Amino acid sequence: KTVPEGLATTEDIKSFKQLASHTGLHSASVPGILALDICLKDTSKIVTGGNDKNAVVFNKDTEQVMAILKGHSKKVTSVIYHPEDEIVFTASPDATIRVWGVETAQCGQVIRAHDAPVTGISLHATGDYLLSSSTDMHWAFSDIRQGRVLTKVSDPSSQHALTCAQFHPDGLIFGTGTEDSMIKIWDLKGRLNVANFPGHQGPITSIAFSENGYYLATSAEDSVVKLWDLRKLKNFKTLQLTDKYEVRSLAFDQSGTYLSVAGSDVRVYLCKQWQELISFNDHTAMATGVRFGHNATFVASGSMDRSVKFFGIQ
Repeated sequence: KTVPEGLATTEDIKSFKQLASHTGLHSASVPGILALDICLKDTSKIVTGGNDKNAVVFNKDTEQVMAILKGHSKKVTSVIYHPEDEIVFTASPDATIRVWGVETAQCGQVIRAHDAPVTGISLHATGDYLLSSSTDMHWAFSDIRQGRVLTKVSDPSSQHALTCAQFHPDGLIFGTGTEDSMIKIWDLKGRLNVANFPGHQGPITSIAFSENGYYLATSAEDSVVKLWDLRKLKNFKTLQLTDKYEVRSLAFDQSGTYLSVAGSDVRVYLCKQWQELISFNDHTAMATGVRFGHNATFVASGSMDRSVKFFGIQ
């Protein structure tokens, strides 16, 4: 597998500094950014979900707010920027998923797949279907164009709230995290639970598949990041973070070379060696979301300090 041309080197990443910080995207009276995603086609565009019930689409290059998405009746805890279309997805404890047009800043669809808080959403490889998880103990699979719920499944062997959900890049399998520390791998077509990964303590807070599809990174409330080999179905590495470190968000870059971790701080690891390259302590409160920009040339993070920060080479 070749490394893409222009990919940031480990030396580049070690020299990253904070380039910009934006605090005006969300309300100051109900502070906190709870989720963040970046547009794959144009990584200058990001979407944030706020404690203030709004999602905001922002362009980091022009430093302009492109859209304010208002409609949820509770905080926005998950956001996705569609990789191809000018569409954003949001989810909330108000039990709804919303599909928004960025240009119009209007809600096109409300997907009512769950009857309790929606804890995670993930877009299928086709860009046409959305996976969701909820404290109602079900995962669901919905058509984003029609806003229709196609499948809703609970796990008869485990009566526990689901805390997150993530598609594998191949779109054939996905992972869910549970309140009782389990990661479950599902076959979408058969709706079957095909593997379980125990070992964490506390509710699962984040799961991320590498783009090449070989690794799964997971976190819970136990101050570690676990890495799983999806072919051998085993935990081959555990990154021990400092005592009381909280992990809120995990993301691989598109090439699968780097892994970013957000929580008590924001840090970047080199995959395969699993060595920490750099950590950023610029946020003054919990970091809740992290994503890489194009070719890992920058890192974007959002925080309870209500800022979005960008780190890169000055």
